[in-house]
Amino acid sequence: LDVQDDCGSREEWTLLFWTSLAVIVPVIITLWCSAQRSKRKTHMKDFFRKSKHGWHYTDLFNKPTYCCVCSQHILQGAFCDCCGVCADELCLRRADRSLSCKEIMAPSSPDGGMGHRWVRGNVPLASYCAVCKQQCGSQPKLCDFRCVWCQTTVHDDCMDSLADAAQCDLGEFHSLIIPPHYLYRVNKLRRRHPDEYSKLASSCCTGWTPVLVLANTRSGNNMGEALLGEFRTLLNPVQVFDLSELIPSKALQLCTLLPPGSVRVLVCGGDGTVGWVLDAIDTMKLKGQDQFIPRVTILPLGTGNDLSNTLGWGAGYAGEIPVEQVLRNVLDAEVVKMDRWKVQIASKGLYFRKPKVLSMNNYFSVGPDALMALNFHTHREKTPSFFSSRIINKAVYFLYGTKDCLVQECKDLDKRIELELDGERVALPSLEGIIVCNIGYWGGGCRLWEGMGDEPCPPTRLDDGLLEVVAVFGSFHCAQIQVKLANPVRLGQAHTVRLVLKSSKMPMQVDGEPWAQGPCTITITHKTQALMLYHSAEQTDDDDDESTASEAESPTPRDSPRSLGATSTRA
Repeated sequence: LDVQDDCGSREEWTLLFWTSLAVIVPVIITLWCSAQRSKRKTHMKDFFRKSKHGWHYTDLFNKPTYCCVCSQHILQGAFCDCCGVCADELCLRRADRSLSCKEIMAPSSPDGGMGHRWVRGNVPLASYCAVCKQQCGSQPKLCDFRCVWCQTTVHDDCMDSLADAAQCDLGEFHSLIIPPHYLYRVNKLRRRHPDEYSKLASSCCTGWTPVLVLANTRSGNNMGEALLGEFRTLLNPVQVFDLSELIPSKALQLCTLLPPGSVRVLVCGGDGTVGWVLDAIDTMKLKGQDQFIPRVTILPLGTGNDLSNTLGWGAGYAGEIPVEQVLRNVLDAEVVKMDRWKVQIASKGLYFRKPKVLSMNNYFSVGPDALMALNFHTHREKTPSFFSSRIINKAVYFLYGTKDCLVQECKDLDKRIELELDGERVALPSLEGIIVCNIGYWGGGCRLWEGMGDEPCPPTRLDDGLLEVVAVFGSFHCAQIQVKLANPVRLGQAHTVRLVLKSSKMPMQVDGEPWAQGPCTITITHKTQALMLYHSAEQTDDDDDESTASEAESPTPRDSPRSLGATSTRA
């Protein structure tokens, strides 16, 4: 019996040993691999920072890729998002030394033109040879060439037959690209004056309207970083800015080196990012740089994107159209003016403190929608990684709205607030929220002022100097308006709006930026007008049968009678 007990005990200890080993060894290997990967990434980041290429490391390429140094097929490695050079980890340093990237500034050729800059292999899918018109990159090896500026692709065998092989015309987007020779000549100027820039622009092309891309990599569904790479591939990398690394006011200084009135700015981000850029443009005006003010367009990456929707750029971008089509739309867009407003908040009892001043492009609100925005903003600040999807963000908004339907934290707002439109007091019905709109869309795609569209209402425009003021009865009423089951309470239109919060603390927001505000006086007055780009080629949110209703928000100048008065209207 003792022998059997010893054997059983020995077997148990053996089983325990091998079980522990089976658990501990994989854990140790995993930790070692993680430490090695972290160490390698640190070295990579340091190397990438010092390199002239725009290297990005990937564990798996999304298409068949070949190393530009050793010509071997690679699954993981690094690629340059400016020139398209790819290399495995072993060949990376050699590629960095021997293969040059796009030059953002370089002299032109003796004849005044610009030469091609060829990169061999890894040509885009479905690209065709400029000589024989047959598909390029179809062979399973490093083959064929692509110009990093004009995006022309040529077979290896057709390179000698390419007509004007030494001349590059910058391709389809030549009117949007800042050529390297332009910046080289600007750098050589002894007298930097707008007239000199206009003379240099004549050497680029007729109708030259260079575009600057300003992307917020933290907006909405986190597409900003991928878009930065695609724009650097098509444009001059000096035109593309990451707003997490460089603030808009510094990025826009490039406008002062370009012909006055020619620059377009593509803002990739949400409405908050657009407001950030427009504030930087206002700073340019204060510096006396009015002649260099750019025209602003939007690639919507945020959650609501109401300003983008109003200007015809859609309710959200998720890669459904290629970047090339985005640039074509920018080329075809028309310039319109948009009112911007100053929101001045003077807290009650703090007479010696300067009033808080904010800029407004979309809307100001106090009540349930501001409460939802405040709750969302608070939780996003705590766990930003969770709010990385536009769908998740809208779902969280829905949950907070449902909660407020039950709690009704903003009940009896009409007893705590006074409203004046152009100096005249407005009698308020029983309500929970007041919304002051500058644009037609609100709440992620809802036409608030029009409601269901079954009642006549004064038309609105982006440049009429008027604000639309409406009231809502609560979160459930907001939801009904969004699905076109109810109309808002239209309180009127005015040039100046004044609200007095008499007691308690209430949630407020300006363009999606919320805060909790105690007793105060809020005055909204006209600030300035911004030059925006309007895209009218396709509808953005509503169906074809609603096109008539959507004309009421047309930003293009149009004579429209105002049925409720010239300066302000009353419910």
